[in-house]
Amino acid sequence: MQVLIELFMTFAKIGAFTFGGGYAMISLIEDICVEKKKWITHEEMMDITVIAESTPGPIAINCATYVGYKRKKLLGAIFATIGMILPSFVIIYIISKYLDGFLEIKWVANAFHGIKIAVGLLIVDAAVKMLSNTKMTVLKMVIISSACIAVLVINIYALHISSLVIMIFAALIGVVSFLIKNKTEGSCAD
Repeated sequence: MQVLIELFMTFAKIGAFTFGGGYAMISLIEDICVEKKKWITHEEMMDITVIAESTPGPIAINCATYVGYKRKKLLGAIFATIGMILPSFVIIYIISKYLDGFLEIKWVANAFHGIKIAVGLLIVDAAVKMLSNTKMTVLKMVIISSACIAVLVINIYALHISSLVIMIFAALIGVVSFLIKNKTEGSCAD
């Protein structure tokens, strides 16, 4: 039971004190679950992030569910997920119930302008940590460079292209590379 409470409290803190959604939470999840508590490895965190991005649902909740499952199976997944969701739900409920025009309050609006910058930095921090823990190959460098260029072009020209398209192309490149590598290795063995 102590592990379940620790999972709940850990993810409740992350859910309560991280602004900017799932991507901003990735850096904090990695810091706590990999660095401090050692519940998962850097490689697992990278895998979780890719899987959480590729599956339905918010990325941070998917990450919490995975970590909880890894620690205590189904009950761990439930406690971690509820811990991640509950603070945001309560905060949004209170704001919607009691504060009409919450974002129209001048100091709140200005605070959120500052928070936007911090959220961007948290997302960059998560990306840098993931890249620094990746064993670079030529193929990975090509995929990273191509994805960065694609994102820049999409944003500069305000194109309506989902990031899912970039992920699918990256996955296809990885699969094709794997098939070519296996085929050439199989040919060499003959």
